[in-house]
Amino acid sequence: MKTADLYIRASTDEQADKGYSQRNQEEVLRKYCGINHINVRKVILEDHSAKSFIRPEWTKLLLQLRKQRGKTDLILFTKWDRFSRNAPDAYQMIHTLKILGVEPQAIEQPLDMSVPENKIMLAIYLTTPEVENDRRSLNVFHGMRRARKEGRFMATAPVGYVNQILEGGLKRIIPREPQASLIQWAFKEVSENRFSIEQIWKRARELGLACNKSTFLACSS
Repeated sequence: MKTADLYIRASTDEQADKGYSQRNQEEVLRKYCGINHINVRKVILEDHSAKSFIRPEWTKLLLQLRKQRGKTDLILFTKWDRFSRNAPDAYQMIHTLKILGVEPQAIEQPLDMSVPENKIMLAIYLTTPEVENDRRSLNVFHGMRRARKEGRFMATAPVGYVNQILEGGLKRIIPREPQASLIQWAFKEVSENRFSIEQIWKRARELGLACNKSTFLACSS
């Protein structure tokens, strides 16, 4: 009977934004081991990015594998992006584990690494999640840019203005008096460079501007 260490990785951001669950990964891995008569030696829980192998729990695991050769046959994880998201690093680590007599394997994306062509599939598995993240970020960026061109304001209104949703869901910002006039006066004073920004902020506060110092400094910088 083969023996496996279960490697379960999900960074805090992944668990919050994408719904990854360490508990779910462990359940899937243990079920796989039960069906395939694989003995589970230990479970490694990692809360760290997979951009490199400089991870606390992985470092400990690798040290144990070097000290206790022959104790583990497999390192199992659900998908290859749980193992790594960096193809060159992943190839090097697979080679290191092979020397130690350990085979890494993704149970939901099984690959026979003795087949050269499977290295291409491995690269796809490792990089696809990162490409998807980059594409989503780019779509959000272009969406916000298009919204601004159409006159929509997607963020929180700046000091002196308020957000308003018009008919049809169109988002606008409108002046809020007397705050709008006060912030305009403050900007004019800043541009004339006769007084320090802090002096202008204090005077604007005396006139009724509802804005703390840090926000005012950010607006005027």
